[in-house]
Amino acid sequence: MKRQTIADLSLLMVTFVWGATFVVVQNAISFLKPLSFNAVRFSLAGLLLLTWIAAASRPLFGQLSWRVIGAGAWMGLWLFCGYAFQTIGLLYTTSSKAGFITGLSVVLVPLFSFLILKQKPSVNAVVGAALAAFGLYWLTGGAELSFNQGDFFVFLCAVSFAMHIIVTGRYSSQHSTMLLTMVQIFTVAALCFLFAFWFEDAADMWNIAVLRRPEVWEALAVTSLLATTAAFLIQTAVQKYTTPAHVALIFAMEPVFAALTAYLWAGERLSPSAWLGGAAILAGMMFAELPSMRLWGRRWREKRNISS
Repeated sequence: MKRQTIADLSLLMVTFVWGATFVVVQNAISFLKPLSFNAVRFSLAGLLLLTWIAAASRPLFGQLSWRVIGAGAWMGLWLFCGYAFQTIGLLYTTSSKAGFITGLSVVLVPLFSFLILKQKPSVNAVVGAALAAFGLYWLTGGAELSFNQGDFFVFLCAVSFAMHIIVTGRYSSQHSTMLLTMVQIFTVAALCFLFAFWFEDAADMWNIAVLRRPEVWEALAVTSLLATTAAFLIQTAVQKYTTPAHVALIFAMEPVFAALTAYLWAGERLSPSAWLGGAAILAGMMFAELPSMRLWGRRWREKRNISS
């Protein structure tokens, strides 16, 4: 099996974890506000990874340099901006529009790859991104065309998530996966703490009544271990073997997995347009994985020459 196939399957597994934990997180943030929740979540994940490195790979700390810290902090900044802009945007816009606009990162990544990394996207990636964008529109019930300040903040969220994919692809092959992930996670945690004190009642982070709730600790345990530590370790480790456009298409499956798990575990019902949207996203991802049209054409010409 090719490295890119293994990388894409690993990222699909990460996307499933993110989508599957959506219901758990939604329950938790009804007691602990989003930035405060993410501050605790990313702090626990960072401490877990720090303990792991100290116990199993202590010599790895010798590779920690200002270049590694700078790269990890740059990745963490874009990741934090994605979470923060989405949270602010949801105060002013609907969930369906936020879901669709956030998913536009699937279209922005090939564009940014071309402008920043000078990587020309394949025809398959472009068609797959278009299918996924239409799928996200149907999945979210068809967001209306009006545009307000909340939509603008969510669009900045889409830009941030797209840039996070780009910078991860750029630095993942240059530095230690574990060190990059650790610095990135602690950067997000620090920024979440800072902005939680600014925008939220951050005292809830130390509120015993809140912390005693099983929903909060269940969500923190699952998200810090699986959806943060393991997920970003895997993304940082394998993204060097695939393209940013593929990563964006795979991550477009997150709302599909979220809808399916909500249907199975929370009894939420999916509309026909949601099923159609999920199918379009899946088709776009599969189309991007097919050999390029140019390769099909070359193979066809080779067979024709052999037969003649």
